[in-house]
Formats: sequence, C-alpha cells, structure tokens
Amino acid sequence: MPAKLVIVESPAKARTIRRYLGSGYEVQASLGHVRDLPKSELGVDVEAGFAPAYTVPKAKARVVKELRQQVRSASEVYLATDPDREGEAIAWHVLQVTQPKGIPVHRVVFHEVTAPAIGEAFRHPRAIDMQLVNAQQARRILDRLVGYRISPLLWDKVRRGLSAGRVQSVAVRLVVEREREIAAFQPQEYWTVEADLSKVPPPGQERKPEDIFRAVLFSVNGRKLGKFGLKTHDDAQAIVDDLPGAAYRVLSVKKKQVRR
Repeated sequence: MPAKLVIVESPAKARTIRRYLGSGYEVQASLGHVRDLPKSELGVDVEAGFAPAYTVPKAKARVVKELRQQVRSASEVYLATDPDREGEAIAWHVLQVTQPKGIPVHRVVFHEVTAPAIGEAFRHPRAIDMQLVNAQQARRILDRLVGYRISPLLWDKVRRGLSAGRVQSVAVRLVVEREREIAAFQPQEYWTVEADLSKVPPPGQERKPEDIFRAVLFSVNGRKLGKFGLKTHDDAQAIVDDLPGAAYRVLSVKKKQVRR
C-alpha cells in the first residue's frame, strides 16, 4: 500500500517526525523554499497586479524532482512546514511544484516537535491558509521592488554593493521626516523661575547637601503658567523681584515610580 508522504522543511525535523509517526509514513524535507523570484531580473509584473514570476532555483532542482516522484507514489500528502507565514508559503509552493492529482492534501501545524503535539496536529489537519501565503508573497514582492529599484540608487550615490530593503527604507523615511521637522522648527522664547530650597534640619543638626532640592515656579496667584507662561525676561524678572523675603512652605509631596 502506498505510504502517506509528510513534507517538512529540515532534514533533522524529518528524522524526528519519522520516528514519531512510525510505519506507513514517509517523511521528506524540502530544505526551505523550493521556488523564488529569479535573481537576474525583477520577476514582478507591476502592470499585471504585481504578479510574481516564480522559478525553481538550480540548487533546488534535485529536491523538487525527488518531491515530485514521491508525491506521485503517495496515498496522501501532509504539508508540515513551519507554523508561520513563511512556512505556509513553503507548503503552498511545494503544492504548486508537485501538483498532486487524485490524492488528499492536508496542512498540519504543530508548535513543538513532540509526539503528543504531532499526533494532535495529524488528527486535525486543515487546508492551506491563503491569507498567510499572500502575506508572505506581499512581503517578498515588496522586498524585490524596493531592493531592485532603490539599491542601484545607493550604488550611484553612496557605495556600490549596498542593498536596500523595505525595513531600511522605512527607517530612512522616519529619519528624513524627523530631520524635516527639526529644520522647520520655529524657536519660541520662554523663561522659568527656579529656587533652591532646603528642609529645615532638626534642632542641633546642620543642614546636609541632600536636604537641598530645586523647586520650579508652577503657578502665580492660582494661575498655572504652563511651558510658555513667562514669555520674556521682563515677565520672569517681575516675579523674581517679588520673591526676596518670601516665606516658602511645602504643601504636599508626591512620590511615583518612572521608567526611563
């Protein structure tokens, strides 16, 4: 009777899963992706809805040939690649290159390589999640568009051999936008009034340096100043002129923890 074929990504995982599943199952590794965009060209038809043109790399030709042969002789196919969008896309690509005909195809997902987890996954197979597949395809296509369109600009303006990607491009944009904000900043004058105060030491003891603390003027006659409450030197000086001989007292103390 033909064996059930299980396809995973790594040979090490294949050997372990083979032990757990026992007889009746054949486990084969895809060694990662079996298809990708061509290296020598853009490989994305921008005018046709950004359609990708996948090819089988030369390094994967032998693996794909073996997978096709084993799929043709299998009674069922279980795609057990990693449980993320990359693994989902690999499972879909394996399905596209092997084209199983007349046999059931299942997608199984497990988050740990243990007998209970694998047994549970094989008891509850599902179909390939095309939303995850399309998410991976969008990321890959965006990588290619950004890399192939922006990298030559870096070669011309910075240094040859540099490569640009979607993450670097976003980071550069954030830096540029922040620099534009800094360049467009309009300085605005404001003043603060501060006083160094001290706790009154107990009778017979001298004042210690740690007893001194700095207080910042917060309000005047019950009116909160805010950051731009004192806009000129004259505004601040008028308050300072009223302070000599003033009596200071602490109304309340608030303590809180902050993270920096």
